[in-house]
Amino acid sequence: MVTPIITLLLLSCPLSIAFVYSKFNDRPLNVTKHASWGLGIAFTFFFFGHLLKTEGMVEMLPPWVPYRLALVYITGFLELLIAIALFFPRYQPIAAKLAIVVLVIFFPANIYAASNSIGLGGHQWGPVYLLIRAPLQIILLAWTYFLCVKGRNEALDNMKEND
Repeated sequence: MVTPIITLLLLSCPLSIAFVYSKFNDRPLNVTKHASWGLGIAFTFFFFGHLLKTEGMVEMLPPWVPYRLALVYITGFLELLIAIALFFPRYQPIAAKLAIVVLVIFFPANIYAASNSIGLGGHQWGPVYLLIRAPLQIILLAWTYFLCVKGRNEALDNMKEND
């Protein structure tokens, strides 16, 4: 139960802090930038999970998946690359879109782990954990799409209209 809370805090902190700062200093808020930073911090957290909880991550994959340990490390480093790219405006659009793909592709591992009560990050609760995990996944996907992808497109459209 702690992991989803940590994820939500890491995700929302940069945007929350920037929002408060913008209100006190009467400056415009760059939602896309700070939402991308929050997502980058969350993906960094996911990366560390892959490094520090490797065996638990391996258990979350069905036995028929080949090279499970290598796959955990590779996906962890993919999350790190996404995280780093989310801090650079030039790479944010592609990183956010890749984050969406990763979130969708990785979710079946969470379903498998919860369905088999594999003990990592709440999955040991069994399928009931999906009542927490699925909404968290929806929040992450919505955050990424509406604030990091679509928000950037709308900001670019507004800039073009003002030119």
